[in-house]
Amino acid sequence: MALSSGVTAQISLFQRLNDPKIASSSSLCCWMDCHSYVSLGTKAFLHGKGRVLPTNLGPLRVSYNRRLEFLKFKSYPNLSSDDSLKYGGIRLELPLQFRIPSKNCHKCHSLVIQSNYPQNADLPRYYSKKEKKPFPIPIVELRRAARERLKSMKGQPRRPIPPPKSGLLVKRLIPVAYDVMNARTTLINNLKKLLKVLPVHACKWCNEIHVGHVGHPFKSCRGPQTSIRKGDHEWTNAFIEDILVPVDAFHLFDRLGRRIPHEERFSIPRIPAVVELCIQAGVDLPEFPTKRRRKPIIRIGKSEFIDADESELPDPVPEVPKTPLLTEIPDSEIEAPSSAEETALLAEETLKAWDKMKGGAKKLMRMYPVRVCGYCPEVHIGPSGHKAQNCGAHKHQQRNGQHGWQAAVLNDLIPPRYVWHVPNGQPLQRELKNFYGQAPVVVEMCVQAGAAVPEQYKPTMRLDVGIPTDIKEAEMVV
Repeated sequence: MALSSGVTAQISLFQRLNDPKIASSSSLCCWMDCHSYVSLGTKAFLHGKGRVLPTNLGPLRVSYNRRLEFLKFKSYPNLSSDDSLKYGGIRLELPLQFRIPSKNCHKCHSLVIQSNYPQNADLPRYYSKKEKKPFPIPIVELRRAARERLKSMKGQPRRPIPPPKSGLLVKRLIPVAYDVMNARTTLINNLKKLLKVLPVHACKWCNEIHVGHVGHPFKSCRGPQTSIRKGDHEWTNAFIEDILVPVDAFHLFDRLGRRIPHEERFSIPRIPAVVELCIQAGVDLPEFPTKRRRKPIIRIGKSEFIDADESELPDPVPEVPKTPLLTEIPDSEIEAPSSAEETALLAEETLKAWDKMKGGAKKLMRMYPVRVCGYCPEVHIGPSGHKAQNCGAHKHQQRNGQHGWQAAVLNDLIPPRYVWHVPNGQPLQRELKNFYGQAPVVVEMCVQAGAAVPEQYKPTMRLDVGIPTDIKEAEMVV
């Protein structure tokens, strides 16, 4: 039962114990306060035997065992895990006694506080250019699901083809497509404003960037002549293209039409992949026309179809979009925020636009297929990839430049571009690299501008990891 209004709990800062038996069991020292609130991302549940407590009860009195008061703190406060319950996915069970004055009952329950996100997560893995992308769903699972689907459909009448496979639009996703377009425009305009007040550096030789007054000192450059520079980066000022990686795709007039041949690769316009996904989902842009069907197609084969006769239908009336599309602000008209409060509000708005764009694009990708090459970053919006032989990845000569198409994930459509998280604005030290976390560059910029850290990015940012003050103290960490 969710603890909604009866008891609210606040978990204080805790530290590991000196006793190895207690420290190995991850015991916690905490106290409860009936007039405070649970931190964001946590939920409280009551588990116990007996009758289920109703949710519309009045104030409850909580009593707990005081035998945890003898716990001692660590002797190294700088290496403690402060706020780890606030920043991570801790599951804590405490024996509590709830007294309900109106019911005259005395029952003992346990309070379980848990989070949907882990406390700490591994940093994003670096994939070599010689390595093929993994399939989102293994081939074995896809074949097993196909066999079960054919087995369940055996002897059943053929069902009509649902949209968007039938050529029609999914009506409920049209507002989502407009929201994604506006969120993308808002994100670009806000990032241009934040670049006026936040220093962002990009390496001249590789694709690494860093948010801070100076670049990070880590020797991780993989660009040309890296052996001469011994892995050191050469930092320059970053632009909006370094933050939001441009991913382009072919614009399709008919998303169910024939595949683009290699000879027509230069005659078909290329636009941002997110924009093409929104166009196929229902966004109408006059400069990029697309075919809209009002009747489902008629299948005459596995890969052949004909369009239904729409001559008896009345002429389509152009509908005014319920959500007007925003426009990008030119670089010459960008104005920087004038105060710290305005910068913080702009950062909060930018984070909301980032999450809205990613969340909406993920919903669209569930219905409208998106393909990505397993060897290079090429993305195609449509049920099957194009036939342009322009793959230049590792050993492309063996494939004659053809792409290895597979199902795309959200990071293929919107690359997050992870950067090192700078804690408390202090410069990073090369010897303490293992103690730092990472976050998408958009999130890191907004956090440094004054926005609150989103819950889903806290595991990789390692906010609860204590950073040693010097190398000698770091050597004492186990």
